[in-house]
Amino acid sequence: MSLTYVVIDLETTGLDAYRDAIIEIAAVTFQDNEVLDEFTSLVRPRQSIPEYITGLTGIDDEMVAGAPAISSLRGQLKRIIADHVLVGHNIEFDLAFLHEESLGLGNHGLDTLKLAAILVPEAGRYNLESLVQVLGLPDPAKGQVHRALDDAIQTVELFLALQERALALSWGQLEEIVLAGQRLGWPETLFFEELLKHKTKQAFSGQEQPGRLARLYNPPQLTGRLPVPVEEPAMLDVPTLAQMMGPVGNFSRAFDGFEQRPQQVEMMMAVADAFNAGEHLLVEAGTGTGKSVSYLLPAAFWANQNGRRVVISTNTINLQDQLINKDIPELQKVLPFTMRAAVRKGRRNYVCTRLFQQMRHSGPGSDDEMTLFARILLWLPQTESGDLAELNLRTPGERQAWNKLSGENAVCLMEHCVAENCPLNRARMKAEQAHLVIVNHSLLLSDVANNGHILPDFVDLIIDEAHHLESAVTDGLSFRTDKRSLEGILEEITKPRAGMVADLQNRVRGATPREISDTIDHFVEVMRRDAVAAVQELDDFFTTLEYFLQGQINSHSQYAQQVRLVHSLRSQPDYDHVAISWDNLNKYLQALSQGFEKLGQSIADLAAAYDLADSEDLRLALASNGRSLEEIRVNLDGILAEPHEGMIYWAEVLKNYISLHAAPLHIGPLVEEHIFGTKETVILTSATMRTADVMNNEGANFEYMRQRLHAFEANELAVGSPFDYKNRTLLYLVTDIPEPNQPGYQRIVEEAILEMATTLGGRTMVLFTSYGQLSQTAKAIEGALARAGISLLAQLQGASRHQLLEQFKQPGSRSVLLGTRSFWEGVDIPGEALQALFLVKFPFDVPSDPIFAARSETFDNAFFQYSIPEAVLRFRQGFGRLNRRQTDEGVVVVLDKRMVTKRYGQLFLEALPECTVVRQRIGRLRELALRWLGEDRNRNL
Repeated sequence: MSLTYVVIDLETTGLDAYRDAIIEIAAVTFQDNEVLDEFTSLVRPRQSIPEYITGLTGIDDEMVAGAPAISSLRGQLKRIIADHVLVGHNIEFDLAFLHEESLGLGNHGLDTLKLAAILVPEAGRYNLESLVQVLGLPDPAKGQVHRALDDAIQTVELFLALQERALALSWGQLEEIVLAGQRLGWPETLFFEELLKHKTKQAFSGQEQPGRLARLYNPPQLTGRLPVPVEEPAMLDVPTLAQMMGPVGNFSRAFDGFEQRPQQVEMMMAVADAFNAGEHLLVEAGTGTGKSVSYLLPAAFWANQNGRRVVISTNTINLQDQLINKDIPELQKVLPFTMRAAVRKGRRNYVCTRLFQQMRHSGPGSDDEMTLFARILLWLPQTESGDLAELNLRTPGERQAWNKLSGENAVCLMEHCVAENCPLNRARMKAEQAHLVIVNHSLLLSDVANNGHILPDFVDLIIDEAHHLESAVTDGLSFRTDKRSLEGILEEITKPRAGMVADLQNRVRGATPREISDTIDHFVEVMRRDAVAAVQELDDFFTTLEYFLQGQINSHSQYAQQVRLVHSLRSQPDYDHVAISWDNLNKYLQALSQGFEKLGQSIADLAAAYDLADSEDLRLALASNGRSLEEIRVNLDGILAEPHEGMIYWAEVLKNYISLHAAPLHIGPLVEEHIFGTKETVILTSATMRTADVMNNEGANFEYMRQRLHAFEANELAVGSPFDYKNRTLLYLVTDIPEPNQPGYQRIVEEAILEMATTLGGRTMVLFTSYGQLSQTAKAIEGALARAGISLLAQLQGASRHQLLEQFKQPGSRSVLLGTRSFWEGVDIPGEALQALFLVKFPFDVPSDPIFAARSETFDNAFFQYSIPEAVLRFRQGFGRLNRRQTDEGVVVVLDKRMVTKRYGQLFLEALPECTVVRQRIGRLRELALRWLGEDRNRNL
């Protein structure tokens, strides 16, 4: 390992190498473990430095005013770089800026971000700061804002740590990565080549012997037995279960500081009674109730003593992880028996080991495939589940590569993958042996749609996060396609050398007599002519559709626009052109879907008489393409020509991109028939299930949820939160702010956020209802926050939800977090990290949303019967972000004046827990918030 490396790190005015400029550069030259040279310099850019860049780096215009221009440093940098190997964290970014300055044009580059994704799978996040923390590397900046030289030094340390990790790999692992990388010309191959040379020397010295990789996936054998349901279920002893949660019960003995919560016990007893009676139950459990334990305890006893499986369905992965990794293991500590639990996910979540074996033979076909290939190669021997969640795919390219290897691929079938011990097959077996099976709403609905062929048999079901069930059913039964989806299937026919059909021809020619291969070739040529014609008709169809839709949208909008395809729109004269164009395309698609089916049958027939390589995989792939094409064709025919009255149809337009969609109008009858009608016990629970019934002048109740889900026969229970909201949460209703969209509203929103954030030193989260207002607010307050030493974390392009939350929760973080819809729920920020929460507007649905608009038409008074209940449920979820533990406290500020001026504002207020409420002008916000947080609560607010 005697190559010389140069780590390059840049600070710039932005992300675009063509438009932005370098403001600082650092280069550290090293060989083996020895640093040979360090260089750093500020750089005078051709433009001013944005305030947010100054906030990130500490570099401002004054600092670079006397610095050299990059042109005057070019000669020195060329001597430093020479012909050495360049190293960087996300090096493509740095190389793009260097290339603009004619630097490093011929140098080999290595990306420590890609290498870390392969060698440090446990990191989860691969930014430099996270890797430094995970690997315990030195931090020259001591946690402060990093500069170019600090980052360069850390990258050297990271590179050396990655070398150490790679040296711990076996000779066979290194060799397989190198051989696959060399075939592809993968830049990071050089890193592994150098280490393999070192390993080879060790082999010759007798320290390590070369050898081929053994079987990669070797999880422990499953030893559980299948539960056998008893003929007559034994009833749960509800008083005994309640005693377990009492002051001297099992929980109190197992967990220090355990406090009995009456609400938790009440819910548990109701769930247990539902199991005993085989009834359906709606349960709203306030924040802090501990509802997971309330249903897990009786579910565990019911499943164990009756040989039953209880399926628990959630909406989010976070809750799935919490149940299987935290709640269930803790519950096991108090149970007098061993409880088996399993998570069952959709097919796409599992790697198909047979498909991966095929990639090992054929080799990856792109850089993204190569990176994922190396990651899986090292991961498979370590994983028990083969679950994608352990890999954390980083890029769209990696996600696309995963699609070729996942269990969702048509050729991954149980009867073919048993020999490879496929993780999907193992997940099925583990679920069959489990007492509790954790799934998500999507998989639950897939099981329903496939007549119970996905999940093991069960008749007892708990649906957590049940307020999402309607949208989950809607999504699961929705259809979406675009031009590219159809082109992808047609290309499998039209490509004369690389497509699936061309592959079929080659295999048939190599294994059958000439007359047979000629017959297949003739059939394929007919299909190919039809496919070429279909591609032309497809292009004409989308051109015609685009022309028609231009009259229905704002052509200057930068946002996606939806156009409902209703009867009145189809009646317009110009729509005839769309219908005719679709009819022309439809004929070809129908012929081609039948052609795929016939080719698949031909392969099956030929395989019985001739030695066709991988014939079954090819047959399955052909059949899958045929089914996909037919499904798209049938749905498009419904959207464009033969609409069904129970469906909602629309087109979505984003600039020149068009997609077509369909969704069910009503899902209640489906839930009633396939869930309530087929299961003995069904528990639906959430922290937010009730809304006020303003039409009947009634307080909060379950009526809206009953109607939406057709849960007409279900019992109901609402248990409040054990939190002391009255003394820990100040609800501040601003009285003198304009209503949303009125002049002056946005300015006051920005000023209120700035005042609160600077007063608290960050610790503020703001929930918006649109990206547009979030972006506008972020731009307006960013500079002032930076000058106050406060970071702005905004849910804008390029920032993941997880990353933003982790940064916000860092100890000592002085930051403000701006989020939209995905932040209104499922966000857990306990303690002092969050002390002020802004709800900027009521979270009403967008009236133009096709599903919302179509369903609104089914109500007599859509605003009060549909819009408000939906918004109230979402508003309650947003409010719940502040208090996550009994000791949490803070201020919730509602910047929507309609809370105090509109009659329906009272419905939102009544839906919240009993807080301390003040109605005051915006000018007193700082004063009263400080008094509240300073615990000066005896004075009148």
